[in-house]
Amino acid sequence: MGSDPERIQKVLARAGVASRRAVEEMVAEGRITVNGQPARLGQRVDPEHDSVAVDGVSVGLRADLVYYLLNKPPGAVATASDPQGRPTVVELVPGEPRVFPVGRLDADSEGLLLLTNDGELAHRLTHPSFGVDKEYLAQVAGRPSRGALRRLRQGVELDDGLARAMAVSLLEPSVVRIVVHEGRNRLVRRMCEAVGHPVLRLVRTRIGPLADRKLPPGQWRELGPGEVRALERSGSPPDSEFGAGSGDR
Repeated sequence: MGSDPERIQKVLARAGVASRRAVEEMVAEGRITVNGQPARLGQRVDPEHDSVAVDGVSVGLRADLVYYLLNKPPGAVATASDPQGRPTVVELVPGEPRVFPVGRLDADSEGLLLLTNDGELAHRLTHPSFGVDKEYLAQVAGRPSRGALRRLRQGVELDDGLARAMAVSLLEPSVVRIVVHEGRNRLVRRMCEAVGHPVLRLVRTRIGPLADRKLPPGQWRELGPGEVRALERSGSPPDSEFGAGSGDR
């Protein structure tokens, strides 16, 4: 059974899209659709069954949707279960409702990981066509030269194709800040190894617009409506008016 239909401005305001008055203006401008059709002022929608989009970007309306930002500690596996019996990231967040990690961080890597039950948003954040950037700090062996950093920016050939960093900088003699869009397995580690500087420690510090320097390792927090909206915008197609266009897994 679905929830009782509510006026679209109330539903979208609660979802953090904009104030009720601003939503009314967006409806009048034709920027909001319900089930693929232009929304009408005062239209009622069922959050459980109706699909609502703003500037072509779907908005999660279901009351049971949750979004957790976890600072993954080393050793935890970014899966729902592990045949080897290792601790998993889902054991670090509430058990209900059931959530899953968006993308992956290998067991040795640390840092920010999103867990949610919003499958549509998860798809947009992980599909390469949307180009959501992820930022890492990599402590590497040796001191990378300007030439090594330039190779990372220009692209290095890996066994599964060319990989290129969107941004690279040297923060300390052996600490590299690197931003990538892709989510291939152990991508950052393999890129650094390809230029002669194997990774000793890897920490993801940002997922699209999400960053949190105060979140302790092993701890999590819920995202606010504004953060969810920012994620939805970052996961919109590059040609969308609503936002612009994914890290080591």
